[in-house]
Amino acid sequence: MENYNPLVVESKWQSFFEKNQVFKTKKHLVKKFYCLEMFPYPSGNIHMGHVRNYTLGDIIANFKRLNGYNVLHPMGWDAFGLPAENAAIQNNLHPKDWTLKNISTMKKQLKCLGLSIDWDKEISTCDSSYYKHQQILFSLLFKKGIAYKKKSYVNWDPIDNTVLANEQVIDGRGWRSGAIVEKKELNQWFLNITKYSDQLLRSLDDLKGWPEKVRLMQKNWIGKSVGCEVDFISNFKNTKIKIFTTRPDTIFGASFIAIAPDHPFTEYFKNEKNFQDFKELALKNIGTESSSSKNEKLGFKTPFFVSHPFLNKKIPIYVANFILMDYGTGAIFGCPAHDQRDLEFAKKYNLEVIPVVSPNKSKSIIINDQAYIDDGYIINSDFLNDLSVEDAKKNIIQRIEEEEIGNSKTIYRLKDWGISRQRYWGCPIPVMYREDGKVVLVPEKDLPIELPKDIDFSKPGNPLENHPTWKYTKCPETGMKAIRETDTLDTFVDSSWYFLRFCSPKENDRPFNINEANYWMPVDQYIGGVEHAILHLLYSRFFTLALQDEFKLKVSEPFKNLFTQGMVCHPTFKTEKGKWVFPKEVIEKKWILFFR
Repeated sequence: MENYNPLVVESKWQSFFEKNQVFKTKKHLVKKFYCLEMFPYPSGNIHMGHVRNYTLGDIIANFKRLNGYNVLHPMGWDAFGLPAENAAIQNNLHPKDWTLKNISTMKKQLKCLGLSIDWDKEISTCDSSYYKHQQILFSLLFKKGIAYKKKSYVNWDPIDNTVLANEQVIDGRGWRSGAIVEKKELNQWFLNITKYSDQLLRSLDDLKGWPEKVRLMQKNWIGKSVGCEVDFISNFKNTKIKIFTTRPDTIFGASFIAIAPDHPFTEYFKNEKNFQDFKELALKNIGTESSSSKNEKLGFKTPFFVSHPFLNKKIPIYVANFILMDYGTGAIFGCPAHDQRDLEFAKKYNLEVIPVVSPNKSKSIIINDQAYIDDGYIINSDFLNDLSVEDAKKNIIQRIEEEEIGNSKTIYRLKDWGISRQRYWGCPIPVMYREDGKVVLVPEKDLPIELPKDIDFSKPGNPLENHPTWKYTKCPETGMKAIRETDTLDTFVDSSWYFLRFCSPKENDRPFNINEANYWMPVDQYIGGVEHAILHLLYSRFFTLALQDEFKLKVSEPFKNLFTQGMVCHPTFKTEKGKWVFPKEVIEKKWILFFR
């Protein structure tokens, strides 16, 4: 071991692989095998988590080669992203220089491991030869109406100063910074992933080679809800408030209407100082659907009421911080006896709690601190009494439709993917805003739109927005003055199609060669962390579906088998300034207290 030289080992392994033509394409072989590990973010040095991940893939790839398979086992770098930008700011380096230096270091370390990786297939998402094609894909999705821009309330990370997708908000906090996420109204780019909600849900049943845990996580995130919409008429100019509910059987237990802080009905009292203060507080801490249900329930009582559609009864309208405008209709009827969230709200604001479901026919129940959410029979509900919950749902939906005050409805928890990021180190969005007000794509012949090298991180806000010249351009078709889009793409876009690029990484004319993609896809064995169960894996499935028709892809699912390898855990350390340090550089001080 004294004479051990990793570079010599690397050289010997590389010579062995080349001599034995490990990487020569053997299309004459009937059997192919595409082995892929989730590509790494180039953070500086590989760690044992990387070693575990890539060793597992290497074992499988070599086993398949020895059994006569034509094997694709490539490597690349998930090289754009916020950490590079933050590290560059801290270390006074350009993000590109920092990233390329890290790639060089990690590539050398991976080669020293002697892994049978085909380095001829190497890709890097920050390379213009990669993101040029990503810009082409964006243009394609824009033309298909899948990529679009709208003004909406988005998840704002106040530490990273950027927008986050719903999937990047964990329990109300930013997935990287841990900051409490706020709601902010901005014009942002979205991808219409909800168009594929049902297909994404149904296809989960076909993924027999995936862990059941991951399939369940995706199923719950997509969140199919079957229920109905009902119109409640308010006492303000007979304005309708349309609510969505999955429990129409409990409509006789409704004791309040709750609407989102940004619901259109709030326009009627938006200038009230008390409401303005409440809305600001509510939107700052509303987070996402999952987190809002855990937050303290806050309400603003409006001066208005609605009429109960089946009773001679007025129901107060509240604005509530746990109602989201992007779920259902942004309004619900609250039935405190049979929903824990509604019960907490009702107790706080002294609202009626009316039991309408009982485990036993015709027997009332007492609700104290826990809502009754189990199955049973309907009580206190006029024509629904003594029906089972399921029969009552069918009966009330039929009555609602007959009286033309609503209809059955299926919705999904999954929301469109917000892909705009107010950062420099990412793929530029190939869009221009012309002086005549028209939004136009940059022509494909002018791609890639590259990032400016001279960038100033000293000013707060989006560095591209603050750049003195980069954003100013001209429309090549009309000669009109134009402004470039200064937001960049979410880095999860980069990783949502890289497995297709690996099939033909030298392709110049298109993002990938369709014949090569149809030969290699799907990935036969995919290996990576379970932490990507919703983010990366869901987005990759969506991209494959969205591109399937355009590129005549034979597959609709990108990954046939998935292995989530677990994590290698070890204590980590940072300085007071947030710089990572090795454990060996940390001195543990023990304090001994003496008492008299």
